[in-house]
Amino acid sequence: MTFDDPRVQAVFDDYRRREVEDDGRMRDLGPAGIARRDEFLLPVGEEVGGLLHALIVARRPRRILELGTSYGYSTLFLADAARAVGATVVSMDLAEFKQDYARERLQEAGLADRVELRCGDALELVAADPGEWDFALLDIWKDLYVPCFEAVYPKLSVEGIVCTDNMISPESARENARALRTAIAAKGDMQSVLLPVGQGIELSVRWRAGNAKL
Repeated sequence: MTFDDPRVQAVFDDYRRREVEDDGRMRDLGPAGIARRDEFLLPVGEEVGGLLHALIVARRPRRILELGTSYGYSTLFLADAARAVGATVVSMDLAEFKQDYARERLQEAGLADRVELRCGDALELVAADPGEWDFALLDIWKDLYVPCFEAVYPKLSVEGIVCTDNMISPESARENARALRTAIAAKGDMQSVLLPVGQGIELSVRWRAGNAKL
């Protein structure tokens, strides 16, 4: 994907370079790299980022939630699309040092005013927010997918979208992915589709208010 704003493009090019460098470091470390995964950029990837960007531009949400800021790779896509449609992004993460990095990149891209970074426990932060979400990205530790979805669901607007990454790979995430699909299906007012994009993106849309079974 090519961004219209050269400042955003320059930051994305930096992310690309870091992704290549971090992939090389992880390969060199081998199994030991798993224990140090917080050091590495683990991005959704350009294809998924472009999909998220296109969905936001098409759907024009007012409030966008990101659970799992990490180093801000996907946040860049969300923020650029949010600026295009006049939306705001709230991005949550437990790691302050990662959000500090993301904040610097957003400032360089000229997008800092579109994103509110909140640091802390995702479930507590979502519960404390009184507003409604029109678009949510779940890209957090996989054992938190179901509790995070359950926290977001009551605050999801009608026709609001939940996008969840890693629904196909890695294989270690599949049990949690299946549990999430079960939780979504149980609501009765959600429709989902799994897209073989990146590591697997589940798009779930709340098509009416309430959770009555059909």
